[in-house]
Amino acid sequence: MDDPVRRASFTRRALLLGAGMAGTGTLLAGRMAYLSLFEGETYRLKAEGNRVQNRLVPPRRGWIVDRHGKPIALNRPDYRLELRPADISDAGSDLDATLIAIRQVIDIGPDDELRIRDDVATQPRFMPVVVRSGLSWPEFSACNVRLATVPGVEAVQSFSRHYPEGERMAHLIGYVGAPTPEQYRAEKNPLLIYPGYRIGKDGIERHEDRRLRGQAGASRVEVTARGELVRELGTRADKPGNTLKLTIDRDVQNYAARRLGDNSASVIVMDCQSGDVLAMVSMPAYDPNIFSTRVPARLWAALQQDDHTPLLNKSAMGLYPPGSTFKMVSTLAALEAGIDPDEAVLCTGSYRLGNNSWHCHARRGHGGVNMRRALPLSCDTYFYVMGRRVGVDAIAAMARRLGLGAEYPLPIPGQAGGIVPDKAWKQKRYGPDPKKGGWREGETLNAAIGQGYIITNPLQLAVMTARLASGKAVLPRLIDDGSTPDFPSLGIPDAHLAIVRQGMVDVVNAGYGTARAARSPVPDVLIAGKTGTAQVRRISMAERRRGVIRNEALPWKQRDHALFVAFAPAGAPRYAASVILEHGIAGGRYAAPIARDVLTYLFEPERALAVLPAVEAEAAERRAAAAVQDEAASIAAENRRLMPSWLKIDIKPPVFEVAEPDAPQPPREPE
Repeated sequence: MDDPVRRASFTRRALLLGAGMAGTGTLLAGRMAYLSLFEGETYRLKAEGNRVQNRLVPPRRGWIVDRHGKPIALNRPDYRLELRPADISDAGSDLDATLIAIRQVIDIGPDDELRIRDDVATQPRFMPVVVRSGLSWPEFSACNVRLATVPGVEAVQSFSRHYPEGERMAHLIGYVGAPTPEQYRAEKNPLLIYPGYRIGKDGIERHEDRRLRGQAGASRVEVTARGELVRELGTRADKPGNTLKLTIDRDVQNYAARRLGDNSASVIVMDCQSGDVLAMVSMPAYDPNIFSTRVPARLWAALQQDDHTPLLNKSAMGLYPPGSTFKMVSTLAALEAGIDPDEAVLCTGSYRLGNNSWHCHARRGHGGVNMRRALPLSCDTYFYVMGRRVGVDAIAAMARRLGLGAEYPLPIPGQAGGIVPDKAWKQKRYGPDPKKGGWREGETLNAAIGQGYIITNPLQLAVMTARLASGKAVLPRLIDDGSTPDFPSLGIPDAHLAIVRQGMVDVVNAGYGTARAARSPVPDVLIAGKTGTAQVRRISMAERRRGVIRNEALPWKQRDHALFVAFAPAGAPRYAASVILEHGIAGGRYAAPIARDVLTYLFEPERALAVLPAVEAEAAERRAAAAVQDEAASIAAENRRLMPSWLKIDIKPPVFEVAEPDAPQPPREPE
């Protein structure tokens, strides 16, 4: 039966429902129209972004090569596995499941897993995280096959920095490392947070970082919703950094490092005419290939605790009294003051000033000594007399003219300027108090023989030697830009330089010189040089009375430094060198032969190489003895730890010594 009331109610509900549906449809249609007409481009780009990924391609770092084009720092392929946190989240996966899948293919250590989790938590989610680098080819292939369907995981081929010469170039070239957050905030460069990207951290790598970086590239790839690669749509290649050519000769650098053996030392070789630095060696050093990754804590602690300071670039940052290598400065200052080179001074073994005595290294004295014999004999008394007559200000001015106390425009950070003291320097440092700030005559005596306040670095001594050899204001350079520098004259008369050069020739080649061990084995090549031994401790009068303790009998840290500077060939100087052996005992006995062999290598490499087997065998013997000593000490310490407290027995390890070469042992020979 037709009920009008029910029919009216149904009609109203139908109208309301229809109106609601129509309104909803209108809203949906309007929203769709709005999205299509006004927001269409935005969502099209988002859809395209889900389908197409833009990936940064880090640039390959520029090579560093030597003067002959031989590589010193280069790039080699590095296979690694990366994880992209954003892709893992978008695919609905979690990090734990992803790491489980990765562990089924390659090993991941606990430390690596902690690092991965930390990087995922702290880095921007669009930046990939390195799971493991340095994969072998089988591991890389396995990752490509078995992890291809795991969201956010990708095996990639990149490049890593490699230093083929290892520690022999470490202090000069430096190393690369991961950028710090502060560096990223300063530059706002996305490359600086890209996994595996490295920037220069020390040495030339740091100083020339901008030149070596290059420009990043990019690639566009199409991926599925699960992040799987479909195809590559296009690539903009990266632009590698510029190749940096140095003045260094890789072979000379390697030879000098090998010749130093296990000494704590520096060797610098320069071209006297161009200022090109052919070798700048500081030993011992570290392996920059390890420093380019994460340095193990144990290795870092060992390097810091090593008393041979392998982290210090001794060539530019080490500071030492120049000792008798400074006597050429005092000689030129005396000549400039008008002192007659033939005027003789009587050396009796000591020089008296007031109530104090300044001793010559020859206890019995040298007798009558003029300027021409003073350098070969290295007579301290002569330089005491002439230094006091000339004055410290004149000596300091000549030292600065020859390059001491200066910092040079080189691409190495942290040069140590040293000290060239004079009256004004002391007044400034110690103030107006005459007891502290006033210059004393005794301090002039010390300065005249390269002791006292004066300190220099090996680079400055090499520059001084090059200037003495050439007569020009030579400046060192490490980057070969193709130019030929023309240095001005030092303004020192040729006659004065001739006296000093002849004195240096006699130091090596005269029968009474202090560096006969530096004579050149190469026919027609004459080496000129000067020995030096710098005291690191004060010898008391009581010790002199009972007999000065031989350096060999002292702890290593208390032995004198051994120095030698040289140039060759003496008649037409081409190369200058400086050698410093920390606590090396005597310049003439130990530093001079090293300089001789390094300079010989420049003229006859085969002859110089012939001495290396004996040097390396002796170093190996010393290392073996030290290892036995360390093991014995370790055993003694363990026995002492396990010993009952009531048992008081002092267990000491045996001492193993390597015999020193036979040589005369004067009470104190500063050369």
